[in-house]
Amino acid sequence: MALGARIRHYRIKAKLTLEQLSDLSKVEVGTINALENRDSKRSQYASAIAAALGLTVEMIEDGTKDYDVLTFSSEELAEREWARVEKKGNPSSQASEPDDDEVRIRQYDTGGKMGSSGLVLRDQPGVIREWSVNSEWLRHNVHRITSAANLAIVTGFGDSMKPLFNSGDPLLVDTGRRRADVDGIYFFRVGDEGFIKRLQRIPTAKGVVLRAKSENTHYDPFDITQDMDFEVLGWVVKVWRGEDF
Repeated sequence: MALGARIRHYRIKAKLTLEQLSDLSKVEVGTINALENRDSKRSQYASAIAAALGLTVEMIEDGTKDYDVLTFSSEELAEREWARVEKKGNPSSQASEPDDDEVRIRQYDTGGKMGSSGLVLRDQPGVIREWSVNSEWLRHNVHRITSAANLAIVTGFGDSMKPLFNSGDPLLVDTGRRRADVDGIYFFRVGDEGFIKRLQRIPTAKGVVLRAKSENTHYDPFDITQDMDFEVLGWVVKVWRGEDF
């Protein structure tokens, strides 16, 4: 097994995204991605990546010994992320830049304009491009996330999830959660069509089936079948419901 394949193996075993491993190792995401897809035997970044994974350099360069990598819980990942964000925004270390505590949460990148040449998100009355918050707000208002860097804004679309949220309401999505391994509300696609639905795991004689359910009872549920081009894009961690007064 080449160096890149071992890095990917141990990263996945530790349940870390590329972004999380980059934060822990201080190696750029693009560099790690390139290493994982290359057949090289040595790298100047091996030591930093190994340390972030709790390994020795020999374990990922030579593969002489297998290692049962510690799986980080979502709480441990969150604590590491808060420490990184707070260190970055510490006024004593960045006195000349008082805005360094800012955490920018951007609109989810659909790969093209909303509803055109990318992921299709229908019936959106405008979109929210970006939020700027500080780490204290994030700590008190957003919980159980994989990383602040994985947060994205999705503007609610359609009325299928009323009364949970309305079309145009802001949702925070954790794009580090790419598997529907527990019941919850997920942002996902089928083909190039985007959906936000409650996904429920239904046990059957042939295994677990994912059932997509709307909050609005006028919409019928549907099952995710194996022949569908299905992908979880993120887990919805926070919604804000707007009401007119």
